Amino acid sequence: MPTGQRSIMRTLTFFQPQRLVFGCGCLAECLAYLKSLAPAHLFILTSGPLASTASSLQTELGRAGVSASVEAGIEGEPTIADFEAVTERARRAGATCILGLGGGSVLDVAKLVAAFVNGSQSINETFGIGLLHGRACHLVCMPTTSGTGSEVSPNAILLDESAKLKKAVISPHLVPDATFIDPELTISVPTAVTAATGLDALAHCVEAYTNKFAHPLVDLYALEGIALCGRFLLRAVQSPADMEAREGMSLAGLYGGLCLGPVNTAAGHALAYPLGAEYHIAHGLSVALVQPHVFRFNAEATPERHAAVARALGVADRPDSLETALAGARAIEQLTKDCGLDSHLGAYGVKPDDIPALAASAMTVTRLLRNNPQPVTEADCVQIYRDCFRPNAAPQLHAARCRPEG
Repeated sequence: MPTGQRSIMRTLTFFQPQRLVFGCGCLAECLAYLKSLAPAHLFILTSGPLASTASSLQTELGRAGVSASVEAGIEGEPTIADFEAVTERARRAGATCILGLGGGSVLDVAKLVAAFVNGSQSINETFGIGLLHGRACHLVCMPTTSGTGSEVSPNAILLDESAKLKKAVISPHLVPDATFIDPELTISVPTAVTAATGLDALAHCVEAYTNKFAHPLVDLYALEGIALCGRFLLRAVQSPADMEAREGMSLAGLYGGLCLGPVNTAAGHALAYPLGAEYHIAHGLSVALVQPHVFRFNAEATPERHAAVARALGVADRPDSLETALAGARAIEQLTKDCGLDSHLGAYGVKPDDIPALAASAMTVTRLLRNNPQPVTEADCVQIYRDCFRPNAAPQLHAARCRPEG
């Protein structure tokens, strides 16, 4: 750049909930908020493991005169058919406010139900960026996992089973009106889900910071989120009742979610999507399987950025940025192993002969691949998937493959 000139930051727009409440015990504040809304009918969307919690909320709200119903049918990765069925039940219930209580799958569906319960568009008309016309139904989100960031993001993902592809609706209309993040709700999450969703939070922050469209305003969230994951994820996995660790991971998940709207993810998530769509591997685990290998691939293009990630994770400086960055990839691999997750792709039913089809599917996720700091070819995808077959320590937590994330 010629002397005397400076780079001009691109314009960046943040869409965030009007009310964002964070802290242990804020479930009580969520109840008070819902009572103050006095909706004609509150539709509580959750998953089976949280049905009793949702029923307790329903009872408490009923005492205050708030009509509410509970839908606890979201399990695993939600499909278009799942979403359409729940939306129809919300219409029949006369829902005027949606409360999403759960992990990322539940929150994604809750956001879409709120947008479509009174809308005239079909879901297929809105896959992509900025195609959703609006949302008339009030939307409140309360996460019970630490990692997806759906509680503050404009993104929602559904599985198109016929196409065997994950598809995204991205719109500011999907940002909740109010979000309440209570770390106490994450204590009962299964260990494997704590690990997988935490690694997803890490990936959100890493991919935002190393993104081709990274921005200083988002960098603040991304680097702090990375540091929080490095400090607290393993503690949350090994000691589920460690509230300092739970708070730290809830904050990391929030920071990762705040990165998703203005910058978003890149090749790591693009390569993870086919694993979830084809083999029903939980999203956070899919991301964890490919993350170190994508990190190495990208470090060659932007070693300084990747070295900064490594330092945030606690890695000591090496002789140069690339060596420091590659040490960061090893740190991510070690963290995955220490969390008890098997990072060998073959452990989840994937075969080496499946790689060409996986690579071809990943290449269709252009909205994320275009964000990658290094151009990605189909041959690159093939090699990254091959790298995921390197053996590691014996698996401990295969439950993460099929357990719903909240």
